[in-house]
Amino acid sequence: MNTSPALRARSAARALVDCLLAQQVSTAFSVAGESYLAVLDALHDVSDRLRLVTCRHEASAANMAEAVGKLTGRPGVCFVTRGPGATHASIAVHTAQQDATPMVLFVGQVARQDLGRDAFQEIDFGAMFGTIAKWVVEVHEPERMSELVTRAFAIALNGRPGPVVVSLPEDVLEEPCSQLAGPYVERISTPLGVGVVEAIAARLQSASRPLVWVGGSGWTPEGTAALRHFAEQWQLPVATGFRRKDLYPNNHPGYVGEFGFAAGSGAMRSLKEADLVLAIGANLCDVETGGYTRLDARTSVERVIHIAMRPEDAGRVFPVSMRASASPDAAAIALAQLQPPAAIPWQGWTRAARAAYEHDLAPVAVSGAVNPSEVFLELRRQLPDDAIISNGAGNYAAWLHRYFEHRQFRTQLAPQSGAMGYGVPAAIAAALLHPTRKVVAVAGDGCFMMAVNDLVTATATGAKVVFLILNNGAYGTIRMHQQTRFPGRTVATDLINPDFVALAEACGVKAARVSTTAEFAPALAAALAADGPRLIELVTSLEDIAPGRRLSSLGAG
Repeated sequence: MNTSPALRARSAARALVDCLLAQQVSTAFSVAGESYLAVLDALHDVSDRLRLVTCRHEASAANMAEAVGKLTGRPGVCFVTRGPGATHASIAVHTAQQDATPMVLFVGQVARQDLGRDAFQEIDFGAMFGTIAKWVVEVHEPERMSELVTRAFAIALNGRPGPVVVSLPEDVLEEPCSQLAGPYVERISTPLGVGVVEAIAARLQSASRPLVWVGGSGWTPEGTAALRHFAEQWQLPVATGFRRKDLYPNNHPGYVGEFGFAAGSGAMRSLKEADLVLAIGANLCDVETGGYTRLDARTSVERVIHIAMRPEDAGRVFPVSMRASASPDAAAIALAQLQPPAAIPWQGWTRAARAAYEHDLAPVAVSGAVNPSEVFLELRRQLPDDAIISNGAGNYAAWLHRYFEHRQFRTQLAPQSGAMGYGVPAAIAAALLHPTRKVVAVAGDGCFMMAVNDLVTATATGAKVVFLILNNGAYGTIRMHQQTRFPGRTVATDLINPDFVALAEACGVKAARVSTTAEFAPALAAALAADGPRLIELVTSLEDIAPGRRLSSLGAG
């Protein structure tokens, strides 16, 4: 005879769920697995307070959790099973590590007595995730479940945020646990050291061409507001790091561009000419520095001030004139208290950098019938300022990042890890988190097909997402590099695609195909006005490989 849940002893699985509620987790993502059935059963009892979204692939489920971490600043939560489930989810763990996103991944594990026996789907999660997660823990004692889960949230959230993996042996989950859930975990803000703010003020006072370079995670609305106040008071030009455009309003007269794969002339001009670079939260690493070429160690040691979340990251790659460690919010709030000089000598220099940025917003001519530059300018015209835009990886994203202007904080979901397949699940998570806001997922045909199965998740949940597919029939980024390095020797980059309109409609998503630029505006307006998910396929030319670049011109000579 089955005992009712109310009469059963409180299990470790229920203790885990109580911890999620204590951390105010209202949505989690999963692909069900037998290794954590007891957790699924415990979640059934709290379904009115914690929504469990059923996904169709663990990579998508984990990407959705990572997107929640980006949008809220709190750890996103995902549940997957051992073996294949964990390996699929590892893509998002890597993204969370690269992007410094708080996230907790719960993974079912074999029973304790089977550990180390090469049991069915067994993996040593400490070894597997050890280099990409902030912490990996396996719960061997049911009485420690609450302690370890609470600690997982604290580690994911604090310092440089990142992913934590919690391994759950299936036998532990059903054993009793009397320990209560831990308290709600807050992020600890680390202030700038004594004298640092005054030293920065003195350096600014003596500068002729200063630049503020912001990036990284750990920001809040209060911090970005303080950043804006500081930059406005001092009339400073501001550039954002790779895929961090939403840290500063792109339509602000002081915004000069993004340091990404294709940094614009405004950002590049500012960095080249600046005699003082104040970097707050930015990594100053590979992509942001153009493969470590946009900064020079011979000059960075004189002109760069680097404020990083962790002391060991400040000046880690390039020598700098001043290193400091602080939460980006705390740094911005402290800097916002500084009084600017009566006369600011760099106003004209800031205006020139802004003019160079605005020049790059002019649409470029293309060879195909659909012009991506005009598409993303139209997208900006039709969307409200709080709309959320997601993307994965591919050359199509260069068009989006160049021409779409973000005007509010937390409106950009884009993986610094360069993971394909991210945009579709991230947009679904965003739409579920913010059902009244407009959400658009942008993907290339190759990127989209890596997450296409979760179109049915959008349908099942009613997530109001507009999916935009730029279809050029190729892995465009790799084709670009092939043509540059091995011209005329194409291999492994041609794609045979399904009928995307028919595929979407088979998944319950109404769709349209756009073959000319003129067709896009009405198609977008109709999709944005719809009640559920919609898809627009844009037939683009592979020749238009990037803004202002033709594929056939690469590798010449």
